[in-house]
Amino acid sequence: MTHPRIVIAGTNSGSGKTTFTAGLVAALRSRGMTVQPFKTGPDYIDPGFHTLAAGRPCRNLDTMLLSRDGTLELFDRNASDADISVVEGVMGLFDGAGARDERGSTAHLAKTLEAPVILVINGRSMARSAAALVLGFSKFDRRVAVAGVLLNALGSANHYRILKEAIEGDTGIPVLGYLPRTGDIAVPERHLGLVPSVEQEQGAEMIERIRVLVEEHVDVGALLELARRAPLLPSYSPAIFSRAATPGCARIAVARDEAFHFYYQDNLDILEHLGGALLPFSPLRDPKLPEGTQGVYVGGGFPEEFAEKLSANDSLRAELRAAADCGMPVFAECGGLMYLVERLEDKSGTTHRMAGVFPGVTRMGKRLQALGYCGGTLERGALIGRKGASLRGHLFHWSIYASEGNDHLFSLRLEKYGNVYRDGLAKKNAFASYLHLHFGTNPTPARRFLERAAKFSAEI
Repeated sequence: MTHPRIVIAGTNSGSGKTTFTAGLVAALRSRGMTVQPFKTGPDYIDPGFHTLAAGRPCRNLDTMLLSRDGTLELFDRNASDADISVVEGVMGLFDGAGARDERGSTAHLAKTLEAPVILVINGRSMARSAAALVLGFSKFDRRVAVAGVLLNALGSANHYRILKEAIEGDTGIPVLGYLPRTGDIAVPERHLGLVPSVEQEQGAEMIERIRVLVEEHVDVGALLELARRAPLLPSYSPAIFSRAATPGCARIAVARDEAFHFYYQDNLDILEHLGGALLPFSPLRDPKLPEGTQGVYVGGGFPEEFAEKLSANDSLRAELRAAADCGMPVFAECGGLMYLVERLEDKSGTTHRMAGVFPGVTRMGKRLQALGYCGGTLERGALIGRKGASLRGHLFHWSIYASEGNDHLFSLRLEKYGNVYRDGLAKKNAFASYLHLHFGTNPTPARRFLERAAKFSAEI
């Protein structure tokens, strides 16, 4: 089966990948096509914009956390019913796990998928030098098929003409369009990157403005033709969804609102495939957990931005604390950890009461505390694994957790660049960590979570 596909890559972060990707997805969708968006690497914010543009969930593909077969399996599973797949890259095209380690990079993913690459360049204040830039990127790794160029932040149509003539004349690579320099499509930013689409009331209008610009200034038909020329998807051995789906075994409440929305969509699919019935709820608005809840999953997000409202929901906080005390499995990642502890101190220094499943406080730091892939080992048994089990995931947080004398609750030893961190708060069947896991890397945490939830029937 053919899988028309294209990768939108950049020369660096901030080149305009997200804008072009969202606009292209929306433009293709407006033509009546089913478009499957993907995002390279462990990003939760950009996928929100692509989900909005496509009308279907954007998926993450991470060659650092997933095997080659796992990457191809998740792509194939989600792209098979789409007319075209559009993959946004991460950082610069060749930026990966290390100085000379391509794992996790856009280039590595493009080679794994055997997909043509469209290189996005911020052309502001550039002329013929843009051709040298494109030539270097196209020749750096011949196995990466740089098939076209898009230019961002140009001041005029004449500027575009000059860059197009230079790039095509000196490299032979077609330039397929540009976006003008405008503030109408600028996405607000905060400490973790862009402000998520779920927090922007005008998100749909912004996507529409980008779509109009893409339709006006980009050769969408040429991009579609390049995607259709992609070869057959490489063969692979499925493993993540290779077994038949498990009949419903446990009802899992999943926190989904403006404060908590950092989830890999494939993680949720894996939970459902393993037998979880997912019940969305809002820690901001719902006074209680969904009826029949047997386990709770609180992902990442921005609880610090909504701390006052989260604190005001006394009934839900009390129920969640009581449920954990009764042994209900509760699994939390990053922002979820911030919600499960006793207190959260926001950027202004104001303290807010949180769920209190675990003691201690999280405080917003003035700088990034951790970023990147990280491995670790469970030093004692916990909800997501036995003692000695290895975990691998991704860290990205500004907050700092203070246990206030309760270091015995740590269960996870994380190691990054030779440094050791204590993490993984564990008590009864509750587990909270700054580490974001991908269940496609290792399904054991998901299985254990569901197995324990299926056994839980205590009255709260």
